[in-house]
Amino acid sequence: MPRLNVTLAVKRLVRDVAVRVPELAHVRAGRILVVAGEARRASRATIRPAHFRETRTRTGAGARVRPLVRVKGRKILYVVTLRPLWFLESTARERIGTILHELYHASNRFDGTLHRGRRHSLLPLAKYNRKIRALLDRYLAVAPEEIVQPFSAHGIVRARMWLERPAGSVDGEYRGRRVYTERQLFYGPVRMVTRRRRKDPP
Repeated sequence: MPRLNVTLAVKRLVRDVAVRVPELAHVRAGRILVVAGEARRASRATIRPAHFRETRTRTGAGARVRPLVRVKGRKILYVVTLRPLWFLESTARERIGTILHELYHASNRFDGTLHRGRRHSLLPLAKYNRKIRALLDRYLAVAPEEIVQPFSAHGIVRARMWLERPAGSVDGEYRGRRVYTERQLFYGPVRMVTRRRRKDPP
């Protein structure tokens, strides 16, 4: 029996959320790359812009630049990285809530930038989390079972990972690849351990 493709499950979730949650109607699943990555403190996931143009300062020095990422010929605007805690220390509800949490950071223009007013440095985390819980409750009330069920998986699953991860610039100069594609990605095994709570579906 083939192992669950978690990357595909998340993409299907994102696509369904964009249809059912008006606050996230601007999200385009085809412009998001979902990968599994290394731990980052207590974070379950992160969202980052995938590409932005190089700009110059008044002195002519180069600013930070990211390479272009294309998957199936499409330019990727955001990369959502699923951290180990998402796989090993989460309930199904928490996993879906984490995805909504990250999507809500994206700009309403969905242009590869993050929403300035939804940064945790500006918007208190407690207030942000209350908003996400409200979105999550509304979504789960209407979400199809086939979309939600994969997030209750327990055991070895497959997830997309970087074979060669894009690097950042050094002293304003970027020395890596200019374009990253499927050739720099692969599917690898990941252990998924689902915690259950009374509110979670059996």
